[in-house]
Amino acid sequence: MWPAAKSFIEHINAHGSRIALSSGEQTVTYLKLLELVSERSERLRTLGAKRVALALDNGLDWVLWDLAVLNAGLVCIPLPSFFSTAQQEHVLTSASVDCYIGKDADPIQALGFKPCAPDIALRQIGESCALHPGTCKITYTSGTTGNPKGVCLDIAAQLAVANSLYQASLPCNIEIHLCVLPLATLLENLAGVYAPLLAGARIELLPMAQIGLLGASQFELPRFLNAINTIKPNSLILLPQLLLALVTAAERGMPVPDSLRFIAVGGGRVSPQLLQRAEQLGLAVFEGYGLSECASVVCLNTPLAHKSGTTGIPLGHAEVRIGADHEVQVKGPHMLGYLGEPALADEWMGTGDLGHFDGDFLVLHGRKKNQFITAFGRNVNPEWVESELVQQLPIAQAWLYGEALPANIAVIVPRSPSIPDAELAEAINAVNLQLPDYAQVHHWIRSAEPFSASNQLATANGRLRRSALLSRYQSTINELITSEHRVGASYEFL
Repeated sequence: MWPAAKSFIEHINAHGSRIALSSGEQTVTYLKLLELVSERSERLRTLGAKRVALALDNGLDWVLWDLAVLNAGLVCIPLPSFFSTAQQEHVLTSASVDCYIGKDADPIQALGFKPCAPDIALRQIGESCALHPGTCKITYTSGTTGNPKGVCLDIAAQLAVANSLYQASLPCNIEIHLCVLPLATLLENLAGVYAPLLAGARIELLPMAQIGLLGASQFELPRFLNAINTIKPNSLILLPQLLLALVTAAERGMPVPDSLRFIAVGGGRVSPQLLQRAEQLGLAVFEGYGLSECASVVCLNTPLAHKSGTTGIPLGHAEVRIGADHEVQVKGPHMLGYLGEPALADEWMGTGDLGHFDGDFLVLHGRKKNQFITAFGRNVNPEWVESELVQQLPIAQAWLYGEALPANIAVIVPRSPSIPDAELAEAINAVNLQLPDYAQVHHWIRSAEPFSASNQLATANGRLRRSALLSRYQSTINELITSEHRVGASYEFL
């Protein structure tokens, strides 16, 4: 066992006969949990596994194997199902994975894996890649360019974050948490499993399809609503788009359980307008901020310290400051380094995010690398504008560009091909009324297709590939800027 994990396991054991995990009619108490984890740890040791990839759907098995790898003192590599085949192969190869746990090992047999037990495949590794000392989990970030990067974490950093989240949620008395995001994402792994385990809560685990998340970017609201109304959880972790769906459903009179005490939202900028809508509905929504490189959550709004429009105050394990160039910098538990790169040496880690403090509360502006400067010398963070645009019902996706241009251009993906240009224009104008002139959408282009992983305009988990979007729309943007068309005219890109 990793030394720092001992107190975590002892803490879990103290919860005794409470239900720890639940999936449908299957339940596992805390005492039984440790028994099952120990059995699986011994299986891994017997097999000689060292680096274990988890390629399972959300469920009891995912949590049991994750804890078993931790208990056995091995290295866990969560393998997101929303990664492409090429990305998954990159993960397995770059991390020198020798043990694969998943329902279907056929696609990876070409990499040398051979099934040896139900849901387990092994392969011989000649020389494993070097890891940063203490690495017990490698979580891969799905960047907007190139292959995903492996973030090496030790257990102390993960448990520090989990403990901070547990302490922050104490006033809410969380008894049931429903995992909505894939467990392969570090946020749900730590905030949705480790923190509730510390609290002695019951973790509800359903396959992604039952939650309503299908594939990389499909979401079915009825399934999601059915899940939360059936389980009646006290807490959820949502991405901004999932929160938007929940709020919109509630506004339309669809049932939302009154059991919800803490709805954490993160993973992208959240529109203040959306937070206000949630507040008017009485939904307990709390925005947070974090990144894999900092072992997930850094700042969080809580019932005792809450300011709408901010990402909250730094949690107990972290210190946050703003650099001279407005970059957010974090001190405290963080990654050991990227896989295959030098160890992280600086005490303060630059996050690549821009922000400022409103009192003790952190306010984010957007990614440093995404900020553009207009021809009039004004800095614009496109995520700010894009998050406001997708608040409008007719707009599904939006990308804003204006580097060195006299006007900002937005490429708009409508929610339905049948939505007329006039309706899109009305929605864009509504957003412009809330923005300063330098950040407004001055021209817009209607896209004939969504931004997706299949057309390389977005990552598998929905983040925009800005360089690819610029390459795709550059000529149309140039034509639009040099034309004499009025501001607000639309072009359809074919």
